[in-house]
Amino acid sequence: MDSNTVMMLMWATIVVVLIFDFTNGFHDASNITGSIIASRAMTPIQAALLTGVFHFIGPMLGGVAVANTIGGFVKIDDLPKVMSLTVVLCGIFGSIFWNLLTWFFGLPSSSSHALVGGIAGAVLFAAGGDHVVWGVEKLVVDGKMTGVTKVVLSLFISPILGFWLGYMLQVLVRRLTNRARPSIDKVFKWSQYISAAALSFSHGTNDAQKSMGIIGLALFLGGEIPKFGIPYWVIVTCAVVITIGNMFGGWRIVRTVGFGIYRVRPIHSFNAQLTSAAVIFGAATMGAPVSTTHVASSGIMGVGSADRPKAVKWRKGKEILATWLLTIPGSGLVGGATYLLTDLIFHVSAGR
Repeated sequence: MDSNTVMMLMWATIVVVLIFDFTNGFHDASNITGSIIASRAMTPIQAALLTGVFHFIGPMLGGVAVANTIGGFVKIDDLPKVMSLTVVLCGIFGSIFWNLLTWFFGLPSSSSHALVGGIAGAVLFAAGGDHVVWGVEKLVVDGKMTGVTKVVLSLFISPILGFWLGYMLQVLVRRLTNRARPSIDKVFKWSQYISAAALSFSHGTNDAQKSMGIIGLALFLGGEIPKFGIPYWVIVTCAVVITIGNMFGGWRIVRTVGFGIYRVRPIHSFNAQLTSAAVIFGAATMGAPVSTTHVASSGIMGVGSADRPKAVKWRKGKEILATWLLTIPGSGLVGGATYLLTDLIFHVSAGR
């Protein structure tokens, strides 16, 4: 085995993961800034600056529980190093392709789904289902969530929580402020500085760790570290890159999240942000990777449903749901096809 080839693949994988990290911040910025801008609490520049600061702080202080989950849902260390690194690289390409495709059409799909789908698809096409940690047996026997089961259940349960928590919080706040003067809107506008900061912190904590987990896996497969782990420089680098992506912002999706689901006013924006922050940060502490897109969009739907269900644009919700359901198989097919094409050109699996 050519050690230079392994090193080249390892660093190429790390670079591509950082590109994914950037697109993650770029893609998901709208989920945080969309409702702030729609409620006119902040200008786009103010929203980008505030969320950028807390996006950076989140990964630095949020631990690595999610990174450990993401780095452990596939087991490919028994494959030849060139092949295993190529699998990861092709899976990330599938994730990036899906992120850019949905961004182009203004659809708030899940970067987390794309990451899991892309890598799982590449592993399935390259080495088969035995090299994916499904976690179903562990859940049935021990009641513990691991592997793909933990990832998928987290991704699907979190938007349900986001919807109902948003609904209940909106009902509660409405009752508490039922007799308040119209000037209460100013309070909710200023309060969004706190809720937006909390949501940015939780998003940075959860989402940046997904890239950390894949980089840690690449370093382990490349022989740079003796066992899977997350070096400190990886934490800092991922924090910086996702913050830069957030600062650029995916303004196409801002229109969908901020204006395309419900006519958001300050009270709605504050409650939706607070709901999303609670769900995402709670998941991060349990090592559960969730989709900010899912939680933010469902939170707005829940808040809107508590006020005027008929005013919620459910058609747009159905479009988002369809994108959610297509993301894992779609990015998986792209990741798998990318591996097959790479193998056809370079005969990566020849030494297996």
